[in-house]
Amino acid sequence: NSFCTLLGAFCSSEAMGGKAKPTKHTAKEIQGKAFDATVNRGGGAAGLKDRMGGAAGHARFECPHCGQAAPSLKNMQSHHESKHPKMAWDESVYVDKHELHGGTTKGVAVRGSIYKQGDKK
Repeated sequence: NSFCTLLGAFCSSEAMGGKAKPTKHTAKEIQGKAFDATVNRGGGAAGLKDRMGGAAGHARFECPHCGQAAPSLKNMQSHHESKHPKMAWDESVYVDKHELHGGTTKGVAVRGSIYKQGDKK
């Protein structure tokens, strides 16, 4: 009973066989759920562009010295200090690619969680 309380929507009397009997999911079903939740696919040419990160790519900043990507200036500074210690840190060298290109991906053909889609109804 407390197990079902913790899981909330996953446990219900209709979905389960009886009291204290856990629902048995097949390995194929579990793998399918994990795959669908983590893989973007479809959407044609727009979907392909979207999965590639658009014109800006997924990371905001890129190191001009080695091409390493970083999500923030703080991460880029940390990278710079560890990998290029002999070069002086200059924040003006780094350009925010998302700001330059107007954002990154648009979410074309993202399936997402089945449970979250069910909540929208």
